[in-house]
Amino acid sequence: MLAERMLSAVVAGCTKQYLKLSPTSEVRMPAPKPGQPYMLYMHVPFCERLCPYCSFNRFPMREDRARRYFQNMRAEMLMLRELGYDFQSVYIGGGTPTILIDELCETIDLARDTFPGIQEVSSETNPNHLIPSYLEKLRGRVQRLSVGVQSFDDGLLRQMDRFEKYGSGDEIFERLGEASPYFVSMNADMIFNFPAQTEDILIRDIERVIASGASQTTFYPLMASPSVQKQMARTVGRVDYSREKRFYETICELLTGALPGCDLGTGAHGERGLFEFGSAWTFNRRGALGSDGAFIAGDDAPMIDEYVVDFEEYPAIGSGGITYLGDTLYVNTFSVVDYNDAVERGAMSMMGSTRFSLHDRMRYRFMMQLFGLRLDKRAFKRDFGLPVELGLPAEMAFMRLNGAFATDNADELTLTARGRYLIVVMMRQFFIGVNNLRDQAREALTGEERELIFGSGECRLGSGECRR
Repeated sequence: MLAERMLSAVVAGCTKQYLKLSPTSEVRMPAPKPGQPYMLYMHVPFCERLCPYCSFNRFPMREDRARRYFQNMRAEMLMLRELGYDFQSVYIGGGTPTILIDELCETIDLARDTFPGIQEVSSETNPNHLIPSYLEKLRGRVQRLSVGVQSFDDGLLRQMDRFEKYGSGDEIFERLGEASPYFVSMNADMIFNFPAQTEDILIRDIERVIASGASQTTFYPLMASPSVQKQMARTVGRVDYSREKRFYETICELLTGALPGCDLGTGAHGERGLFEFGSAWTFNRRGALGSDGAFIAGDDAPMIDEYVVDFEEYPAIGSGGITYLGDTLYVNTFSVVDYNDAVERGAMSMMGSTRFSLHDRMRYRFMMQLFGLRLDKRAFKRDFGLPVELGLPAEMAFMRLNGAFATDNADELTLTARGRYLIVVMMRQFFIGVNNLRDQAREALTGEERELIFGSGECRLGSGECRR
């Protein structure tokens, strides 16, 4: 546990230093680099009701406001075309992207017409939207649907204020099974290490994910930012990080067959689980079928929620979106009112930015590629001008000392089971830092919008797992 505590403290300190938002007067994003692959992120910030611990930009649904917003998000998308962008992939997050299904479909259709390079679309949704009328409209438009399940346990769903909104664990389980055939990839988003979650509850959740037919699952560790830790302690309990590693090992063992200390995704006698690692906390079902009827494997595995693994640079449109291009991270305004005003006067919606130093960029590459289970040493040297051992000597020494690398040669770094968990710790702390960045942007809200978020006292911002 000492290594994990040290790592948490170091990453928290680093993110506090370089994830500081400064005002920006830029009205257009930088143009694309020739030959650079890009993904487009779109953010839809409307929900039927607000999860009290969600840090993503979201507002209570109001149809007139949402329709105007979708119209402006499509206009902002066309600004990217004017800058010369094309995209290989689209990810639509929220909020609840499916909140107005006709607007979402129109937006996806325009994206495909505007950017011929798009090969796949991934969207988030909530379990209550897994109904035939929505699924039929999404079929063919969305290749990967990510469903915010969080848990199948009714007690936990009530604590998370999700039971009344999205149904019981049994109802969600049935909807997943019915929806899965509509998509190339169906992802079940889950939480582990929730304060009231026992190991038995976790095991039952894993068993239900396996039985649900979902082709992919993501188990996020609870990521409570400092701004809500006290509130969470008063309502649902204090987060206990001492059991996080044990819970993570249980997930890996039951899904992939990998016992603690095993690096190859197989059990003690070589047996393989039904899933394999897609990232340090994403798992793909073995033998899942692609749209062409062939088995998905290796480089053709479905897209994961942490799209930064496959696309290091990505512009984001929509209120609350976060862009990373070159050495700069931009944050779009969290005000829907200001967002609409900016787009309608022909500007994009960035309200702040932070610039990464060369060292920060190397750390970012190191963490994100290892989260994706492999760091390309040759590409690292090509892009940064020096080998990873010289660019990040402290990070490499720490990981080597803790037995993190299964492969460590001139070409690549890959991870042991121990290394995967260390990367989970890094990513957890990094996303807490991103949540703090969102807190900075949200503090700029005024008037009615500030009252909607802060006035009732229901949400003082929170963790990264409540994505929907």
